[in-house]
Amino acid sequence: ISFNSVDSSLSSLKNCQSYINTGMDIATHVALDLVESFNDVEDVNSMESVMLEYAAMDRELNHYMRAVEETVNQIKREKPENIPDLKYLVKEKFTALESKNSDSDLQRNEKYMYFKDQLKEMRKQFCRQSDNDNEAIEQIDEDLAVTQSQMNFICPITQMEMKRPVRNKVCGHTYEEDAILKIIQTRKQQKKKVRCPKIGCSHADVKGSDLVPDEALKRAIDSQKKQ
Repeated sequence: ISFNSVDSSLSSLKNCQSYINTGMDIATHVALDLVESFNDVEDVNSMESVMLEYAAMDRELNHYMRAVEETVNQIKREKPENIPDLKYLVKEKFTALESKNSDSDLQRNEKYMYFKDQLKEMRKQFCRQSDNDNEAIEQIDEDLAVTQSQMNFICPITQMEMKRPVRNKVCGHTYEEDAILKIIQTRKQQKKKVRCPKIGCSHADVKGSDLVPDEALKRAIDSQKKQ
């Protein structure tokens, strides 16, 4: 049995998955734009709904691709004399996978989790700025708040303001992307682990796969520069 057409279809489905990922990235950036512009909470929540819809599509697509792959592997393993009903077998496996769906699946979607995390950080950064604008804060307190905020903009490695901050998902600390990746690469060549450069942090095994772009912090740094 030739599975060339099946392989071609799977390849097309994986392309569809890349479109879903792109859509989730765009929705995340739009939500951050809305927070930065101090838009209504409802507008931001609508983007969260979009993210959950994308997560549901991603789950369904993953289940279908898995059903196809498992069916193909089963046929290759069993080598039946007659060509089985591929459509029925795939549908059967797909239905079994879909029957186990739950809302928690969507909440665990990696891009949705990143969306929620960045939204939380964005609100911290920009709601603080909004409070400073709207309330009569004494100048000394405002200066202290700005100084504290600017300290968070400094990379613990370069001791300079970050341009492309990345955050460690394990310990939550941020670094300049190029600086931390250079350390990871150097230590990898030495076959040694990388300790988090943030003073006082006990995390002793920083990996490149644990780093994610901190878009919220980057926007806060850029906003501070404009002010």
